[in-house]
Amino acid sequence: MGNGFQVRDRFAAGAQFIGGQLRAGTSGRTQDVVDPATGEPIHTYELAGTADVDAAVAAAREAFPGWAGATPGERSDALHRFATVLAGQAADFAYAESLQCGKPIKLSTEFDVPGTVDNAAFFAGAARHLEGVSAGEYSGDHTSCVRREPIGVVGSIAPWNYPLQMAAWKILPAVAAGNTIVLKPAEITPFTSLMFAQAAQEAGIPDGVINIVNGAGPDAGEHLVGHPDVVMTSFTGSTSVGKRVAGIAAATVTRLHLELGGKAPFLVFDDADPEAAVHGAVAASLINSGQDCTAATRAYVQRPLYDAFVSGVAELMETVRLGDPFDPATDLGPLISHVQRDRVAGFVDRARGYARVVTGGAAPGGDLAAGAYYLPTLITGAAQDSEIVQSEIFGPVLVVLPFDSDDEGLRLANDTPYGLAASVWSRDVYRTGRATREIKAGCVWVNDHIPIISEMPHGGYKASGFGKDMSAYSFEEYTQLKHVMYDNTAEARKDWHRTIFGDRS
Repeated sequence: MGNGFQVRDRFAAGAQFIGGQLRAGTSGRTQDVVDPATGEPIHTYELAGTADVDAAVAAAREAFPGWAGATPGERSDALHRFATVLAGQAADFAYAESLQCGKPIKLSTEFDVPGTVDNAAFFAGAARHLEGVSAGEYSGDHTSCVRREPIGVVGSIAPWNYPLQMAAWKILPAVAAGNTIVLKPAEITPFTSLMFAQAAQEAGIPDGVINIVNGAGPDAGEHLVGHPDVVMTSFTGSTSVGKRVAGIAAATVTRLHLELGGKAPFLVFDDADPEAAVHGAVAASLINSGQDCTAATRAYVQRPLYDAFVSGVAELMETVRLGDPFDPATDLGPLISHVQRDRVAGFVDRARGYARVVTGGAAPGGDLAAGAYYLPTLITGAAQDSEIVQSEIFGPVLVVLPFDSDDEGLRLANDTPYGLAASVWSRDVYRTGRATREIKAGCVWVNDHIPIISEMPHGGYKASGFGKDMSAYSFEEYTQLKHVMYDNTAEARKDWHRTIFGDRS
């Protein structure tokens, strides 16, 4: 293996990290991890079963009192050490992420890994700032204050598109707040979540605080969500699976955080910088081969700029370099699997019946034919209510539609079930101000699309879910608020008692 990283050696003991140890799964079934750039298996491991989930939850439950009882400063120190360990292993993390996902190495090296290190550093600081409302005499006769307490064992499920970053987004706020966690990554991308937990152990975070179970959703995932000792579930994935998770969580009255699908609009007004909009659209629609729930998928362009925008995007898309993920010159890697590539191709092929494929719309041949590659694809002429405009594709596909008035553009931008992210492009502060107010999405960028920062929350409206990842706002998901009220009168017979028994004197 390149970079000196040997997958089989690293995970020879198994792909479950429970109570600080790697171990094999006990489901009786195995899982191949396939390199999406070649279609070749690179590792096979034993999947977790329900017994492994039980063991992981038990380990987390045992570790909870000690970790919850640590001071904020102690948890902060441990997370600072964790960030340092992650930074020291950056090359291995980038290699493993590109290997299992097919990401271009420049994306893993410059986006996924440094973003994760920064997340760890942010939550190391945030761990010291779990604050409640200041104490006060709100009733006159009592002093009230608010305690913010960890909730217990968290069960989280993460997707395959950003395995390392999603592990960080789930684990870091939970443990910074004093909780312990069992994370189930996508079983097809297990490596970096396991490495993340091992790095935490190296940093001195106690065994059992972070546990990883790699198993299939219908057994390990559902068992984790419905486990009686799991008090909160955080799920990132498709809206359809999110509905299933919500149903299981509701049955046990488990707290729930959902970050689901997206269909982000890219709204270009007629006074936008045309070059900036074209470059922004190509970057925002192709990041991670379009396998990003915030990726630009629907570009609405005001009529005066429409033709130039379409031609500009098509021309720029045709310069994008597909290739070996480990070649530093590669811009676009494969999709996660041939199944996903065929799913994307199905959307595009069906759209040919009612829309125009301007560029792309095919899998490349030649040296890339064995991988799950798909060309950058631009589509025009689709109706607003068509499948290609309304459904999440999760591939390198951008649909462009024209609009006339500002009212129409904003209406179209909001016209899907989703509301995760959006962007608006204009040099008019009043136009952009109106758009940021009226677009129903958890994040609205102005004259850019995609950048995220640890200090700001990530989460959606409508069918894109509820609750927040990243930022101090994520602590709302992982802490319990407790009102504590002290009597200040020292009177045995309080006046309000007379509303229950006796008479006023």
